[in-house]
Amino acid sequence: MKADIGLIGLAVMGENLVMNMESKGFSVAVYNRTAEKVTNFVEGRAKDKNITGTYSIEELVENLATPRKVMIMIKAGKPVDDMIDKLIPHLDKGDIIIDGGNSHFPDTIRRTKYVEEKGLLYIGTGVSGGEEGALKGPSIMPGGSPAAWPAVKPIFQAIAAKVEDETPCCDWVGSDGAGHFVKMVHNGIEYGDMQLICEAYQLMKDLLGMTADEMHEVFKEWNKGVLDSYLIEITRDILAYKDDDGQPIVNKILDTAGQKGTGKWAAISSLNEGVPLTLIGEAVYARFLSAMKDERVTASKILTGPKPSFDGDKTTFIEDIKNALYMSKIVSYAQGYALLKAAAETYGWDLNYGGIALMWRGGCIIRSKFLGKIKEAYDNDPKLNNLLLDPFFKNTVEKCQQSLRNVLAVAVVKGVPVPAFATALNYYDGYRSERLPANLLQAQRDYFGAHTYERVDKPRGEFFHTNWTGEGGSTSASTYTV
Repeated sequence: MKADIGLIGLAVMGENLVMNMESKGFSVAVYNRTAEKVTNFVEGRAKDKNITGTYSIEELVENLATPRKVMIMIKAGKPVDDMIDKLIPHLDKGDIIIDGGNSHFPDTIRRTKYVEEKGLLYIGTGVSGGEEGALKGPSIMPGGSPAAWPAVKPIFQAIAAKVEDETPCCDWVGSDGAGHFVKMVHNGIEYGDMQLICEAYQLMKDLLGMTADEMHEVFKEWNKGVLDSYLIEITRDILAYKDDDGQPIVNKILDTAGQKGTGKWAAISSLNEGVPLTLIGEAVYARFLSAMKDERVTASKILTGPKPSFDGDKTTFIEDIKNALYMSKIVSYAQGYALLKAAAETYGWDLNYGGIALMWRGGCIIRSKFLGKIKEAYDNDPKLNNLLLDPFFKNTVEKCQQSLRNVLAVAVVKGVPVPAFATALNYYDGYRSERLPANLLQAQRDYFGAHTYERVDKPRGEFFHTNWTGEGGSTSASTYTV
């Protein structure tokens, strides 16, 4: 009996996906470059299960039912290209290669074309949910060769997380790199959510002088309301966790954050698309700043500023922080969806925005109750330009914005850095402004570089140049707009 699917790469995510597939009734053949990992797995966790260990690419492929489906769970970049080249000679027309790693979407666009030219099919899929999600039900975001979807759909939807009505958090996203693009935006939003939570934590810790136990209680309460989400839930648990000496372990962790690059990719994509992804960008920069630990320690002894102190009503301010977090989160998702919309136009993807919210509703790191409201917004208006214009989000932001303003005012005066909160409000105030000072900016560009400008009293698309100094002449430069 041949296996339903093959999987290459028995690290944590790969192993757990295999266990998940087998538990849903699928037979799996596995291969890892290090033979010992295969042996340890099939004789350990996979013992007596419908899982076959193989010790070469040839053996793996021989053990697969047609059309063969081979899922790669290895490090992104060149290793994926190398593995594709190793697989191709052993596969037949219509067989499917699946990359389930965190690949950059332009690589997936290129690989889809390359594999299809060889007569095979390709899927690049985002898989989110970490170790636990992979085992119990992740969010899965597949894109690539549309013809491959019917063959993998039963497996992917069976192993994916399910929402309340048992709808799987997995559906076809779009052609070539669409799946990995959506996963990249998911990860960028994850960066933003985490930074916002960290800023809320710092305000409570440094400004209000709250203990980890007190903050645990606040996050516990928040997780019962509109902020109910996986990241709020784990923050609640982290704040309660004690080290061997009974002290909160969070206080002993060095304040330098790492990253794997997907947030950076999202920020770069936004620059390419001309979409202000300011909150996710600030979240990436905040990680960079945190990594400058030695410099910050030195600067803290040289540079001065106010010492955080608070003499207002703590309960009221904590409520303000909650509302500020909620509004900033809405802004971040609005920006993320604006990037999805722009990329769909650039790459010719037909993205289902409500469907993407549903895919993120369970299993993934940003899963939350709030995503149900995003799905409703796009169900009501599939062509919605910006989430902030949806009636529910418009009303919510109107209720929360004073809290965000209050929090920022106090943070700025007291010297507590809150870059993500600040950029959320700046974007909101900029987006709702009928007129911004870019008219002066265009005049400056035209003055020093003859870059031309449009006029409010003329039709759009007509460009003008002023000879500001009397010496510039009438020649103007061409203009470039992202």
